[in-house]
Amino acid sequence: MNIALWSIAGLLALIFLAGGVVKLIQPKEKLAAYGLGFVEDVSTGTVKAIGTLEVLAAVGLILPAVLDVAPVLVPLAAVGVVLLMVGAIITHLRRHEAQAIVVNLVLLALAVFVAWGRF
Repeated sequence: MNIALWSIAGLLALIFLAGGVVKLIQPKEKLAAYGLGFVEDVSTGTVKAIGTLEVLAAVGLILPAVLDVAPVLVPLAAVGVVLLMVGAIITHLRRHEAQAIVVNLVLLALAVFVAWGRF
């Protein structure tokens, strides 16, 4: 069980670190060109805030457990990922982007598993 939790937390961390860094360093126009259409509906500050939250989630999923410093932060970070995915699902529902919702549901389920397993 512990190996599965580490593997899934690591996978989530990689996904959110990559996504967050891209949102932080790329301008909105490039993000829209990459297929992230939601950026057209929000401000640049919102995109950067989402990117920051994703990077923090990635760090929170791994670092506290690796360093054995406040490991309770791992399930809290997983809950944060769940909340991010709920927001993403709502956004994609409003934009009628069904394919993106499937990805968000998978990530949400993985984050729920990590939160459950680490609490």
